[in-house]
Amino acid sequence: MKRFFLLTVTVAILSGGMCFAGGDADKAGGKVYGYITPGPDTWYQRNVEGYQMGAKKDGNRVVVLNSDYDVSKEVANIDSMINQGVDALCIFSFNENGAKIAAEKCAKAGIPLVATDSCATVLEAKANVVAAIDFDWTAMGVNYAQWMAKNHPGENFVIITGNFESVPCQMINKAITDTAKKLGKNKCIDIREGKYTPSVAANVAQDLVSSGKEFSIIFVMNEDMAAAVIRTLQSSGQLGRYTIIAQNGSTAGLPLIKAGSLAYTISSSPGWEGLVSYLVLKRYVEGTDKAINQKIMLPVMPVDSSNIDDPSKVVPWVIDDIYWELNKTYFPNL
Repeated sequence: MKRFFLLTVTVAILSGGMCFAGGDADKAGGKVYGYITPGPDTWYQRNVEGYQMGAKKDGNRVVVLNSDYDVSKEVANIDSMINQGVDALCIFSFNENGAKIAAEKCAKAGIPLVATDSCATVLEAKANVVAAIDFDWTAMGVNYAQWMAKNHPGENFVIITGNFESVPCQMINKAITDTAKKLGKNKCIDIREGKYTPSVAANVAQDLVSSGKEFSIIFVMNEDMAAAVIRTLQSSGQLGRYTIIAQNGSTAGLPLIKAGSLAYTISSSPGWEGLVSYLVLKRYVEGTDKAINQKIMLPVMPVDSSNIDDPSKVVPWVIDDIYWELNKTYFPNL
């Protein structure tokens, strides 16, 4: 199964579309669950794998279409899923309107929909989706500001964000800066864009360090960028002057926590999010829970050197049976 998945992902990157068989759906006559992913990035692939993990266990089939960060292709994928007659659909949209469009179209077609990572937009549209599922980006931002206030009071910080147009980035940036201002212990003196590209983030960090601005904490929006920032500061002999914190709890960041070069992060596993998305949708399809317009937030799970080896705190990105145990704690109804 894993070999087939890897091969199909390669095709998806080239063609923008993919279809996966999950479990024994074809043999058992299971239901068909659609999933529209925004692109081929690792985060989205892991989300798909979590979704498939649940479907495979239930003997259902998953059909996946890749939008390749193209708005027109995303709309075409929504129409394709409806025309195929999927029993239910999950969309992970890369733009604010994608989930809203899917909600409107699926409502007309009578197809249950879960929107991942689009809570505010899709719920405000009141299009009667089953649920909007996301990480609590605002709570994360608040947590970072509280951590700085407790551990580094009186120090200024800068933010190297992902993309300015990214809603999660906007939410985290606002929560960090607003909370820091409210607490009065730290001050944000600059926010730059790393474009989720390590080389760009490294150049931004070097520019900030050379700017003459007084700061000693650097928050980086993900750990791939943080790793590049750390390497750049190490090579110039300046790493010891700065505290680096980041976001994701990915395989790029965990070794840095152990090495002491990354002080703090928050675990946000896309694989777990994908499984939760499937399970919420499944409950609706099977009639176990007919609630609509639910807002489901995955918990904030801080990571530092004290809990780095605890999989219940550092939730694996690659699908793992620990997800089932975590659901018992955080989502017992699933």
